[in-house]
Amino acid sequence: MTKASLLVLSVVLSLFSFIENPNDKGIYVKNSTELNEAIDQANPGDEIIMANGDWNDVQIRFLGYGKEGQPITLKAETPGKVFIGGKSDLKLGGEYLVVNGLYFINGASPSNAVIEFAINEDTVANHSRITNSVILDFNKAQRNETDLWVLFKGRHNQLDHCYIAGKSNRGPTVRIDLAGNQNIKNYHKINNNYFGPRPPKGGPSAETIQLGNSYTSMTPSHTLVAHNFFDRCNGEVEVISSKSNFNEFRNNVFYKSEGSLVTRHGNYCIIDGNYFIGDTNSEQIGGVRLIGTGHWVTNNYFYNLKGKTFRSPLAVMNGIPKSPLNRYIQVTDVVVAHNTWVNCTSPLQFGVGSNVDQKDILPASEIRSERPIRTIVANNLIYSDKGDKQPVVAHDSLDGIRFRNNLINNQGLSFRKLPGVETKDFSLSELEENVLIPANDLSGSALYKGFEFDQITTDLFGNSRAEQNAVGAIVKAPTQKPNLMDISQYGPDWFPLNSDKKDVAKTYSVRSTSQLISAVQKAKQGDTIRLTASKYKLKTPLKIDKRLTLQSADIHKKATIHYNGAAKTPAFEMNPKGQLTLKGLILKGEKAQYAFASLKNNMSSLYNLTVVDSEISGFDYVLKAYKYSFSEYIQLKSTVITDCANGLELSEETDDKGEYNAENIYIDNCRFKGVGKNVIDYYRGGYDESTVGGNLVVTNSSFTQCGAKEESEILLNTYGIINVNLSGNKFRDNQVKYVARLWGAKNNMHSDNEITNSGELIVEENLPLKLMY
Repeated sequence: MTKASLLVLSVVLSLFSFIENPNDKGIYVKNSTELNEAIDQANPGDEIIMANGDWNDVQIRFLGYGKEGQPITLKAETPGKVFIGGKSDLKLGGEYLVVNGLYFINGASPSNAVIEFAINEDTVANHSRITNSVILDFNKAQRNETDLWVLFKGRHNQLDHCYIAGKSNRGPTVRIDLAGNQNIKNYHKINNNYFGPRPPKGGPSAETIQLGNSYTSMTPSHTLVAHNFFDRCNGEVEVISSKSNFNEFRNNVFYKSEGSLVTRHGNYCIIDGNYFIGDTNSEQIGGVRLIGTGHWVTNNYFYNLKGKTFRSPLAVMNGIPKSPLNRYIQVTDVVVAHNTWVNCTSPLQFGVGSNVDQKDILPASEIRSERPIRTIVANNLIYSDKGDKQPVVAHDSLDGIRFRNNLINNQGLSFRKLPGVETKDFSLSELEENVLIPANDLSGSALYKGFEFDQITTDLFGNSRAEQNAVGAIVKAPTQKPNLMDISQYGPDWFPLNSDKKDVAKTYSVRSTSQLISAVQKAKQGDTIRLTASKYKLKTPLKIDKRLTLQSADIHKKATIHYNGAAKTPAFEMNPKGQLTLKGLILKGEKAQYAFASLKNNMSSLYNLTVVDSEISGFDYVLKAYKYSFSEYIQLKSTVITDCANGLELSEETDDKGEYNAENIYIDNCRFKGVGKNVIDYYRGGYDESTVGGNLVVTNSSFTQCGAKEESEILLNTYGIINVNLSGNKFRDNQVKYVARLWGAKNNMHSDNEITNSGELIVEENLPLKLMY
């Protein structure tokens, strides 16, 4: 055989190595080299099929030019069986590209995005699509490191039928970039996705979707966000932040998400046919917050929302005169019509954010004094099964709001009357879980017919309003129930959103230190470890990286864990996703150690800690939360803390950018004695008024002979924390100037506290903070 023949045969064989797939037609590739070759050679209509298995440390640059009806497709051999992990990302550039069935897990992007509709500044993607794929827990190593999980650029791109959940580091989950002419008037679509839980981040820049930014906010986007399910998206106060013009939000479900859909910057949004489902146990779940001009809010259903001010069911904000682009533009020419609020607390709030009373400590450029004007609130329905003392809240004058033909059943409870808000006796019936509809025919009420109200042609369920119309979001029952909680309507068809297979939690009984260490290492999520001996001596930290409970076998005879490890190391090392519960234990240190501490670095996700009916003594720190660590909750109940140099220190976020180290701290029926300083040191710096945390509740507890070495002279230091409640506590013989300095302008409260030889508890109405902008 000649050399030329051998060369031809070699080329043919190399091509066949990634062309033939036994189960499908297309270009079959098994590694990065073959993938890159296939992308280089792809033509319109081609399919590139990635072999099942682990694809680690791959930077996919999908550059190609398909045609309408003949896209170039990059897809998994089996959807969900191609695992993209390690330091991996995907960038698309060109025309008519489709990505289908990939699973990003066990890794993080080495760049600014996991998926980006651009190869570089000059090569963006148009008419391209990411579908049927998953991004799960694909976080950078530390929460302050910023990235996006899906970054839109170009025009006419789509994200659909995907599952995206677990982002814990800084940066919106999905973002639309509008910088540059190639990115405006983009007509992107984000539809039929399941946005799973996003944990609270503790500060700003944790939206689930952000459409533009303040500096491009006056540009037209025309992005459609429709038919998505937002499940407990709790990253920050804004679940969706619209920062561009002409966006539409239709038929989405916001389920127990601790934030709101916010028209933060930009104008002319349509918010129509969405469901906002709350939880009676949370005051953090919001609805719609409006800033800017020309928005229409129609046919929306709000249920069981208890959020306040910025997280109100409907929050219409005050603006700043001559506002810069990154602040608050006055609300003008807005329509709020044919919406329904059911069992929401103070559902309609106007002039939210008014801060004229802070003019002495803030520059004029920060004073939100411009009230909403030329705003119509008409044909809405409000129902409260217990009655609401203040269904309409005016944080400022309502002289720019026109109320027309709004009906409320307030169960006879009186409230401040407003023209255009009329009481009416009607009842509701349950259509399905979380959805109540009028049991009475309300079509007889005279409707307000405002300009272009005839364009509100259907109701929440798609029923026509042409022949039969009524106040509220619902004209009549639908022919088919919406099956709101049928989550199979969203996300990929291959990804199990509700798995019937659940691991059964186990209980381990340990009678020695070695057994305790082994049990912690091999335990699975949700397991319990019972301590049957009286004493355990630890020399190295116990690593907590899962949900785990440690408890004494006999609650009347507490087991003791004596930790004598190296100085500045913790008995319990709180790792990302660690959730530790201690019950009925005694923890003892030798003055130089910590009882609990986060990692110093690589806290990619939050941790949680609960201590019940326990005793902690002899430690340098009870809890040391390092910079960039974050906890959703720290709970101490019926616990005694004595003879420790420091208590709970959660004050490392000193960059004054609105960040803080814990969302919720609950202390009830506890005793603190002989804690030298940092008894509770909880800090949030920076005047970021849209950060509405953290939350500290201290009740029925005692503090005795604490704070002797406290430099700040404040026993409980809560600087900048928005929500504080100190109630029913006893402060005795604490060598400090102040028990606490509360922020009167925020939700800081105190009641029924006994203070003896412990300084003062003062309230400072307007706390001076560093401006972030």
